[in-house]
Amino acid sequence: MSLSIGIVGLPNVGKSTLFNALTKAQNAQAANYPFCTIEPNTAIVPVPDTRLAALAELVDPKVVTPATVRFVDIAGLVKGASRGEGLGNRFLANVRETGVILHVVRAFADDDVVHVHGGVDPVRDMEVIETELVLADAQVLEARIDRLRKQAKPGGRDKDAAEALASAERLLEHLLGGNPASTVSGADEPAMAAFVADVRPITAKKVIYCANVDEGGIDGQGPAARAVAERAAARGAEFAVVCARMEEELAGLEEAERREFLSSYGVAESGLDQVIAKGYRALGLISYFTAGPKEVRAWTVTRGSRAPKAAAEIHTDFERGFIRAEVISFEDYVRHGSEAKCRAAGVMRLEGKDYEVRDGDVIHFLFNV
Repeated sequence: MSLSIGIVGLPNVGKSTLFNALTKAQNAQAANYPFCTIEPNTAIVPVPDTRLAALAELVDPKVVTPATVRFVDIAGLVKGASRGEGLGNRFLANVRETGVILHVVRAFADDDVVHVHGGVDPVRDMEVIETELVLADAQVLEARIDRLRKQAKPGGRDKDAAEALASAERLLEHLLGGNPASTVSGADEPAMAAFVADVRPITAKKVIYCANVDEGGIDGQGPAARAVAERAAARGAEFAVVCARMEEELAGLEEAERREFLSSYGVAESGLDQVIAKGYRALGLISYFTAGPKEVRAWTVTRGSRAPKAAAEIHTDFERGFIRAEVISFEDYVRHGSEAKCRAAGVMRLEGKDYEVRDGDVIHFLFNV
């Protein structure tokens, strides 16, 4: 399992600049005109985690493997995208495959960077994107309903199709009212939950609203950034403040230089750290570690995962033949300095199939197949 984040927004809000910065790779063209990104850009980046470095320093492995995040950046969406305007609608299918939406909103003024609507207005811009995503989902639902009606004929035996049709029609009515799929009534009902999981509406996904500010607005207290924060709060969504231009400068610096640069702006985290942490929180993800002379590695699982399910991230045989897990908390591992010393100190625990893996656990799985 790995976190995947789809980046959406209007043209010229800084999506591609942010993508370049976040991935530390200049593989998304950033230019001062709409639709400069005409292919979906995808990049895999490591999850920043100081715990991984601390374990590696103690174990001295041959390889250190972090957890990863997949970023997908698509062409800017415009009003009418759901009807074919612009280019972004061509790539919405790529966003459907991601776990979290990063909605980038322009919160900076710059006469040299054209705004497609003539000026900075975060509320208007967010409404445009949200409307187009809802309409894009509605189009998918309409096509699905046509197929389901043929399958769920009166007196037919396909009970699953009939239940799916009822869920689809209820969800479509909800969308056509201008509402995201995430707020449909009865979302936790088995039939609706199964249908949503199958269709994967974009507006059913968790959202991180991201205010892209200039260097002077990095504290997030400017009126435009506050408008984005208020929208996120009203939606029960995560919120991040990022200066894409500053992130581009950070991308080429060594770690010590990065810390000094951030400190000069009074910022503790980079945009990458912010967005990934909020993405993990939005999806309820945590990391556990394996540590040995060959490799120290971070693994991503859903909070509440039991030990056999977490073991399956390494290999399905680990789940199938699970015997037990030897578990040391990260804090205990660092305090005592090695697995052997943790054993001697009695802080290594033997856990069974019902154990819920905790964030930061260092685990050795025992299995037999």
